[in-house]
Amino acid sequence: MSPLQLTESQAAPPAPETLPTPPQGGKGSALRKILLVLIIAATVGGAIWKIRSNTAAQATTNTRMADASNRPTPVLVAPVEQKTMPIYLSALGTVTAYYSVTIKTRVDGQLMSVLVREGQAVRKGQLLAEIDPAPYRAAVAQAEGQLAKDQATADYARVEAQRYKALFDAGVVSKESAQTQESSAGQSAGAIQADKAAIEAAKVNLDYTRIVSPIDGIVGLRQVDPGNIVHASDATGLLLVTQLQPISVIFTLPEDQLPEVLELVRGGKTLVVNAYDRSESTQLGTGTLLTLDNQIDSTTGTDKVKAVFPNKDGALFPNQFVNVRLILQQRQNSIVVPASAIQTGSQGSFVFLLKQGTPPAGAAGARPGGRRGGGAGSGQAAGGAPVTAAPGAAAGAAGSPAAGARGGRGGGANGPAYYVVAQPVQVDVTEGTQVILTSGVNPGDQVVIDGQERLLNGSKVTPHTQDSTGSGARGGAAAQSTDSSGAFGPGGAGPSEPADNPRKRGIETGSGVRPGGPRGQNAAGAQPDGQPHQHHRPAPAGQQQ
Repeated sequence: MSPLQLTESQAAPPAPETLPTPPQGGKGSALRKILLVLIIAATVGGAIWKIRSNTAAQATTNTRMADASNRPTPVLVAPVEQKTMPIYLSALGTVTAYYSVTIKTRVDGQLMSVLVREGQAVRKGQLLAEIDPAPYRAAVAQAEGQLAKDQATADYARVEAQRYKALFDAGVVSKESAQTQESSAGQSAGAIQADKAAIEAAKVNLDYTRIVSPIDGIVGLRQVDPGNIVHASDATGLLLVTQLQPISVIFTLPEDQLPEVLELVRGGKTLVVNAYDRSESTQLGTGTLLTLDNQIDSTTGTDKVKAVFPNKDGALFPNQFVNVRLILQQRQNSIVVPASAIQTGSQGSFVFLLKQGTPPAGAAGARPGGRRGGGAGSGQAAGGAPVTAAPGAAAGAAGSPAAGARGGRGGGANGPAYYVVAQPVQVDVTEGTQVILTSGVNPGDQVVIDGQERLLNGSKVTPHTQDSTGSGARGGAAAQSTDSSGAFGPGGAGPSEPADNPRKRGIETGSGVRPGGPRGQNAAGAQPDGQPHQHHRPAPAGQQQ
């Protein structure tokens, strides 16, 4: 290289170096892609898990609902009776004393004594009180003295009259003088009669100082105490005496009902009247119709009716409010059921009739004329949602009683199974809490009187009867059997138990019941008597049939 070329090469600036370009798709980009893929995969997996979990939970819930719907429902039952049934008219009445007397004094004076105590039963003519008799004894004596005086005067006048008559006959005296003496004798005789009447009046006033009872009855509260001066003009009486045996009840009937009653009365029939307390649960007495008032009250359109009661036991009391039943006839051999057993559907009245065994395979599980429900074999819940039949439910519906016990227990693990059918009935007359039917049931049949709101046609039930205290008896007693499963516990608490009964709370509200536990089971999964519960599948918490 020449020196010139060397100098030019040294004088020229060096060319800039070119930096290498980093490669595309490095390590950081790959990491982000991996994270994004993982997040998407986790989201998809969580969604899939949630969907599958919800599906499994829904299937479990449906299974439990189906099992719960197939579980026997506890109900109260009562027998259909054939008996003599009274046909009556109902009315509101007031008890009235047959006689009520305010005892007042008929003479003035000081009240010396009251000889009866308040509330005492007295007889007619019994002495009640005494007024000071001294002034009236003196009046009697004074009248008697005046009588003696006038008697002497009358005797003298009579003698004088006889003398003057003899002189007149002899022509000694004039006729006028004789007639004057006869008049004087007659006046003296009249004075004697007046004196005798005065004596009688004085004796009457003396008798009035002794106040006696005019009727048989009960003495009320004393109004005036002994020692007070009383007058015949006083507005307040001394005592009030009321007759309670017999006693009357006055009630009213609408004018539309009078023709039927009057026809029976005019025909000579004696109508029976029963009196009940305010709640119509206790009969207070039985009497007979006495009479009807002679005019209708134009303001109310009713007529007053009076009935008489012997009231031997004193159950009726004056001014007491009573419910009256005027019996028009006694209907023989009537088919009678409790009014609470009658249900109403779009096709008319019906009752739930108790049957022993398992429901037929074609049981529809619906009320007559109503919506389909979740009865045995329906395949739907009460709200119409499809459900999955519980294991053993079909066998319990169409198989043997043992299979029914395993698939929902129609009547107890060791007892017979029961179910109900909706039986149409014809209602004739409703009388209070009882209904007379013309068709549909037979005497001796068992009908449900409580718990119908949970029943459908073909529903399995655990029957209970009512004892004298109003609580449910042992399950199945209505059909001469027992419920060994203890669906209500050993006490047999039925749906009509008081709200504070722990068994009732366990049945109705779930209080004290293990979530998913059967009716009558406590939080520990045992019966109220401490024994473990058997033959039940869990049901979702708060599940209602």
